Amino acid sequence: MIVERAYAHLSSYDEDVWPWSVPCVRQLIEEGLRFTAPVTFLVGENGSGKSTLVEALAEGFGLDSYGGSHDWRYASPRGKSALGERMRFDAAPRGRRMATSWAARKGFFLRAETALDALGREGLSPDSVSHGEGFLAAFRGKFLHTGLYVLDEPEAALSFASCLELIGHIDRLAKEGGQVVCATHSPLLTALPGADIVEVGDHGMRRVAWRELGVVDHWRRYLADPHAYLRHILDA
Repeated sequence: MIVERAYAHLSSYDEDVWPWSVPCVRQLIEEGLRFTAPVTFLVGENGSGKSTLVEALAEGFGLDSYGGSHDWRYASPRGKSALGERMRFDAAPRGRRMATSWAARKGFFLRAETALDALGREGLSPDSVSHGEGFLAAFRGKFLHTGLYVLDEPEAALSFASCLELIGHIDRLAKEGGQVVCATHSPLLTALPGADIVEVGDHGMRRVAWRELGVVDHWRRYLADPHAYLRHILDA
């Protein structure tokens, strides 16, 4: 483990103002988020705050919110987010130097919206490959060091088979001493054995088993009978 707990201390904040209005952010401030396994998945609906959390985690660790590896000093033109500026960590022994020293820091932040630009900055020539192949190039070429890897919906550009390859990369990193925190909608990724799953929503954050995830239940029922869903959406 690199990081054991993430938290953000504020003496006061306005609960009606974003991001403090997001339930999972308020819970982070009040309780923090403990990491109990080398791989943690944050799962929730659009707007639940999972991307806000992972971006702040990356920023707090010193990774550029634009995306990229530990090789890049912070360069995002918009600066750190309000939550990212306040993010702090209880680091495991192997992560203490990484959390405080740029020279010792190892890791990567991948966010779906800016991934191709960030990969180009990393020298991976994404214009010469498909979107999904660009993501896979990052996994193969940058997921190499023992460090903290923060991913925001990496499945966005990936096929079923490519998601399975990503699971293999994540598992290898974890077994070699790395740590992965991933925001996702994917029932494929979250099925990784031994991963900790945190469901994010109006309730804040809570740990759930894979089979109890709402997204798993919806995919199971949709694949069994698509019409049961589509009849409520499509015109008669």
